[in-house]
Order: sequence, then structure tokens, then C-alpha cells
Amino acid sequence: MLGTSPEGLPPEEAERRLAVYGRNVLEEERRSRLKLFLRQFKSVLIYVLILASAIALLLDKVEDFFVIVGIVLLNGSIGFWQEMKAEASIQSLKKMAESRVSVVRGGRTITIPSSELVPGDVVSVSEGDVVAADIRLFESNGLMVDESTITGESVPSSKDESRVLPPQTPPYEMSNMLFSGTTVVRGSGRGYVCKTGSGTYLASIAERAKEESPDSPLTRAVKEFFKRYVVLLVAVFASVGVAGVLQGREIGNLSYLLVAQMVSAVPEGLPLVITIVMVVGAVALSRKKTLTRHLPAVETLGSATVIASDKTGTITEGRLEVKEVYSVDPEMARLGAALCNDSDGKAGDPLDLALSRWVGEEYNQLREENRRVWSFPFDTKRRFMATANDVSGRRVLFVKGAFEELRKLSEGTDGDLENLERQQDGMASRGLRTIAIATGDFSEGRDPDGWRLRIVALVGFLDPPKEGVREAVITAKRAGVKVLMITGDHPLTAKAIAGSVGIFNEGERILTGIEVDGMDDESLYRALQESSVVARALPENKYRIVKVLQERGEIVAVTGDGVNDVPALKAADLGIAMGSGSEAAKSVAKMVILDSNLSIIVDAIKRGRVIADNIRKVIYYLLSTNMMQIVLLALSVFAGYPIPLLPIQILWINIVTDGVQDKFFPFADEEGDVMARCPRKPKEQFFDGVQVFRIGFFGAITGAAALLLFSHLLGAYGYELAVSITFTTVAAAQWFNGIQAQKEREPFFRGVKRSFRVNPYAYLGVLLGMTLQLAAVYLVPGVFGAIPLGMEHWQYVAAFSAFSFFVVEVRKLLEGKIFRERSCQPKIFLPVQTTKEL
Repeated sequence: MLGTSPEGLPPEEAERRLAVYGRNVLEEERRSRLKLFLRQFKSVLIYVLILASAIALLLDKVEDFFVIVGIVLLNGSIGFWQEMKAEASIQSLKKMAESRVSVVRGGRTITIPSSELVPGDVVSVSEGDVVAADIRLFESNGLMVDESTITGESVPSSKDESRVLPPQTPPYEMSNMLFSGTTVVRGSGRGYVCKTGSGTYLASIAERAKEESPDSPLTRAVKEFFKRYVVLLVAVFASVGVAGVLQGREIGNLSYLLVAQMVSAVPEGLPLVITIVMVVGAVALSRKKTLTRHLPAVETLGSATVIASDKTGTITEGRLEVKEVYSVDPEMARLGAALCNDSDGKAGDPLDLALSRWVGEEYNQLREENRRVWSFPFDTKRRFMATANDVSGRRVLFVKGAFEELRKLSEGTDGDLENLERQQDGMASRGLRTIAIATGDFSEGRDPDGWRLRIVALVGFLDPPKEGVREAVITAKRAGVKVLMITGDHPLTAKAIAGSVGIFNEGERILTGIEVDGMDDESLYRALQESSVVARALPENKYRIVKVLQERGEIVAVTGDGVNDVPALKAADLGIAMGSGSEAAKSVAKMVILDSNLSIIVDAIKRGRVIADNIRKVIYYLLSTNMMQIVLLALSVFAGYPIPLLPIQILWINIVTDGVQDKFFPFADEEGDVMARCPRKPKEQFFDGVQVFRIGFFGAITGAAALLLFSHLLGAYGYELAVSITFTTVAAAQWFNGIQAQKEREPFFRGVKRSFRVNPYAYLGVLLGMTLQLAAVYLVPGVFGAIPLGMEHWQYVAAFSAFSFFVVEVRKLLEGKIFRERSCQPKIFLPVQTTKEL
């Protein structure tokens, strides 16, 4: 079908095919910087501010215009800067695939850039080469390939060109194929290029990496709130406008009133202060070896309901260790492990390295004392290697490989072999990768068919779990977070590892990639509810699992380190790459864990929940104070009063005086045990019914009280002084509301020490806000349409501030009697055994 032969393609045919099939590269997606910048202004609240600035300009309120426009541009610039730091996944995959390769063309062997490969080219590969295209082998010599970047399996795959496989064979079983992006670790081979560029398996992974990552829970929660908030604003604006027209107010006055209403309604400082909360959280996470590449990720951590974790390097050490040894002759077993071994003790095949560590300090000494005189390289068909060594004056044959193959050459009794087989089956059932070590007399010749061997040991290997992972899994389950292990390993190996760290419990189901392919989405979701392990999983399986979970409301955090993890990392709500992983994985991840350990991720979830709580607190603070202003202005119109606060005064309160205090919210400490509660849904994370009630409670009561105060001040002091006192009174009330907001549930006077310790910086914010307000009132009062206050006027400020403080205190006391926060109860995702264990 490829129209080629071992002599390769004629050069002119190769050029023709290059024109037909294109270069062997991954296409790069380009995005306009201008479009990225303009996209930052696609927000209803931004539109409201732009409308307010236009009205202000028409009314010749130039100062108001420039302040509002400045806020809009600042917010847009911050978002644009974040976008410019976005992932370069396609570039990393492209860089990984580009190399130089040895090809045969017209009977001559030449070296060309991998980008010039075409279907039908004959390619030679050897140890250390990165495979540059999908290749069908026609010749192999002890060829073993590290396919962890594609399949996620930690053990190199043996290749056999003689195998003929069904069309639907999964990649991890395609022993006659080489895949682009994998690495040859042993042997050599030749094959025909059958797929290049966008047709390769690697390209199918890259294609999914182009998919846009989903919005973070924070973004979704904010969008959900704004939908409701805009409805409220439209109702308020319409009511104020109708009331103003019915009262016969002139258009200019009414327009200025609407500007004030718009400015009071929009939480101008919210985007910036949320960004600051996340930046401070990202810095705190960096101290715990967690680097944040996408700021909203720090909040997403706290919302996660599922951790879909890779096995190798995250749950396990990422290196094989000897777990069990069944030895008939311990001395010869150690000698065979040391001598029938191609590693130098520092580098080499993972199995050889594990054996060298098992032998210990004597490894190099044994190799020097028992010199190798001959070797038989690992044969992928016979599945063993052999060496001959001088041992105590005689030449001994050592063979290491698959028990099934060594048994065929064994001279042991049937009883001995049956016992060894039982031991081997036992190790395999415990998820261990097993090999046999055998000895023989080298005088019998170099032809393996003539060897007579004695099996002296069975060795079982396992990639050991990392320290602290089991405790992390229990903590995650206590917090209502399901840990799902998705790996390319054999189901028994996956079960052994998952069971040792508490992810898998007896009675649970272990899914395989083939089973996942055979299920529709609903069946797969039901199966995932009963499972904690997915074995023999391919990149497309992991990607689909993430999408199915997301479609049913789960917030999914995915960990990974290889190219095979890229689609799932990109599709996840939070992609977490390992610091030791591939550049492709790190480029699409929103977080990078320097210490590749699940326990670090669970610890980061705890920090993420504290960050989410602080965002919730600052949202309450800003919106409750805005609501107070909305109620004050709306009621003043309905009552027929002049506006009690000018637009410039509202902007000053919201951005400067009030805006100083909100910048200290990121430093609030944990309130209670955040890992004892279930994750909140995105819609409820920041704007659930309780939050809306709290915002409305404070806004309605203090807004109405402020109008009563303004009414009194109008009669006592006249309009200008009444506005000036109201200006400072509203600002001061917000400071005290900010102090109360540092603790979401507990009253200030119940645990006064905690109230001062939870965030000492909040009081510094009050001091700075007070200083700025005094400067506005006494140094530049004309800019704000105010006049300096006398001592007698400050009694109103003090009394109203105390009133605002106790409004929140009473509300907290009532909530404490009515509502009790409950600990998280394991949901259907968690097995019954976990509840008992906890």
C-alpha cells in the first residue's frame, strides 16, 4: 500500500510525496494579540462602566470620565497580561517531535530533518533515538522502546516485527509499531514510515491540546452571579429613572443621578482584588513547591471534587524496586542479578538498575571479580538475555528473563517447576512484574536451544508508592474529594499500587481502557462511581473520562507528566504537571508541582480552599457595601431627596478608601478546618443563598439607615454639609464592615483573640483608609464636592459606624443559632470501606 521497499523511495518520489502529504510537523495555532486584548472587555459590568463614563463626559464631568476609563483599562490590561502568559502546548509538542533521522532513499542511507519524512520512507533507529513518525517495523534486533510519553506505562515495550495484529489493537499492544515521540532504549530496528505530521498518534494528542480549557469555577461562579446581578441593576435603574421622570427632574440632573447609580452598582475593585487574592495565594503555594501558571487555578484547587491522578511519578517513585524474591539458591541469585546485568549501577534499563540496587554495595565488586567473557543481548522473541562469566575458575552461564521462556530450558523436576509457577502466579496476582534468574554450564555452547538451566530465583518488581501518599488520600476523601488513579499499567499492577495507598478498596471495580471504549457516557459515569482505578488507559480514555465527569458537574483536577497526559491536562478544570515531566505537559498545565507527590497536591487543595474562602469574604465585603450605596441612592430618589453621594465620592469610596482595606483580605488565615467540609459547587462557591442574604441584609438595613441620617442632616446642616458628612459616614461604615468580614461565620466578640489574629493586616487597612479619607475631606475637599467637617459632625460618623458593626454582629449571632455547618459526608464516589476507615 505504501509503494516502497527496503531500498527506500527514489529521491524524486520522496519530493513528490512531501508536496502531497506536507511536512512532518505539528501545525501551530496562532492568535491575534489585538483580539486577545479586546476580549478582556467582554463583560456586562465593563459595558455598564463604559456607559457611565460616556454619560459623565456628556455632562462635562471630565474627572469622573477619566477615573472610570482608567479602571476599565487597568482591568483589561491585567487580563491581557495573563492571556499572554498562556500555554504554548503545540510549540512544545512540535519541538519534541523535531529531530534528524537516518533514512534509505534510492538504496543510499542519508540523514535528513525529521520534518522531511514522508510515508514510505525506510527509517533506521537505534538506542537513544527519538522516533520521528509512526513506523511499521520490518526488522528488529532486541528493540525496546520507552512509550511512557504515549501510553503512560513505566516499563519499556519490547518490539517484534513478525507480529501481525488486528486493526483495532490499542497502542500499548502494537509490538510491531513505533510511535512518534517515543524513545528507543535498547537494540535497533528498521521500518516503513506509515504516518507523518497530523496523521500520527502524537498529532491526535496535539489536536486535543488545541481545545480551549474550560472556565475556572471562579469564572463560572462570577458569570452566574453577574447574570442575576444585571437583572437587579436593570430593575433598580428602571425604577430610579421612572421615579425621576414622575418627579419632574430635569434630564441633566437625572442623567447625573443614573451615573451615580451605575458607579455605585459596579464593584470596580472586584476584578483587581480577586487577582491580588490569587497572586498572594500563588506565592503561598510556591513556598510549598507548587508553581501557578494560570492565576484562577489557585481557587480551582479549593473547588476540586475529583483528582484524576497519574500513577508513575505522582503516586509512585517512578522507578522500579525489587519488592519480593523467591530464591532456591540465594548466593547464585545475587550473583546472577549482578552479572547478567547491563547497567553500571547509575544508568541503564529500569529492571537492571533495580537489580543493582537490590544487590547493594557489592554490585561493582562482584562484576570486577567475575569477569564477563560472552553475552547474548536481550532477544524480544525469546524474552531473555544471557552472559557467561568466569566464576571461581569455571565459566558459568547466567540467564535472566521471562519465567515462561526459562522454564522451557530448565532441567528441574516437575514438582520444582510447579512450585516456581505457583510463586510466580502469586507475585503476578499481587501486581508485581516478575523475571526469573537461572544458571547453567557455558560449555554446552552458545546456541540457546541447547542450554540446560537451573532456575535459582524469581524476582518481583514494583514501582513503590511515595511517602505520605496514603495519608494524603485519606485527607482528600475526608474533604469529599475522590481520588481516581488512571494509568497505562496492567490492571493487577494498578490494583496493587492503588490498594497500598488507600485509593482502591476491596469490592471496588477496576476499569480498563478497552471497557471505557465500549461504554456510552452515562454507563461510563455509573462505572466511575464504582471504580477508583482505570488501567491500560490511553490518552483518549483519560480525556474522555475528564469530559464525562465535567458534564455531570464534577470539578476535575488532572495530574500528569507525559505527552500522553496533554489532552486530559488541557481539558481539565485544573491541569497539574509534575516538575520532572515533559515540557509538553508543563506547557498545558495550569500548575506545576516541583515535588511530584500527591500529598503536595492535597496540601495545595487545602490552601486553595483558604484562598476560595478569602475570595468569598472579599466578594461579600465589596458587594454588601455597594448594596448599601444602591439602596441609599434608590431610596433617596423615591423619597424625592437630592442625591446624597456624588459619583466622584462613590468612586473614591469604592476604589481608594474602601479599596485600601480590601487589598488586605488575601492575608486572612484559615477559619476552621477547611478540609472537614465538602467542596462547594461553582454556583454556590461565592454566591449561594446564604451569601446573597448576607449582602442584602447589610445593604438594605444600612442603606435605609443612611437615608434616615441624610434626611436628618439635610434639615440640620443643609445640602453641602449633609453630603460631606454622609460621604465620610458611608466610608467609615464600610471599614467596620470589612473588620467583620474577616470572619465569615463567627461573631467578633465570640473569640475576640481570634478576631484580632485571623487577619491583623485588616486593621492596617482601616488606618490607611482613614488617613486617605481625612486627606480627601481636609486637604482637597473641593475635588470631591465636600467641605471640611467639624468635631461635632464626627459623632454621626462614629454612631453610624458602630451601628453598621452591630448589624453584622447580630446577624452572625442569629445565624449561629439557626444554622450549623456540617462536616463532609462521603458521597457516592466514596466506598463504604473508606467511611469505616475514617
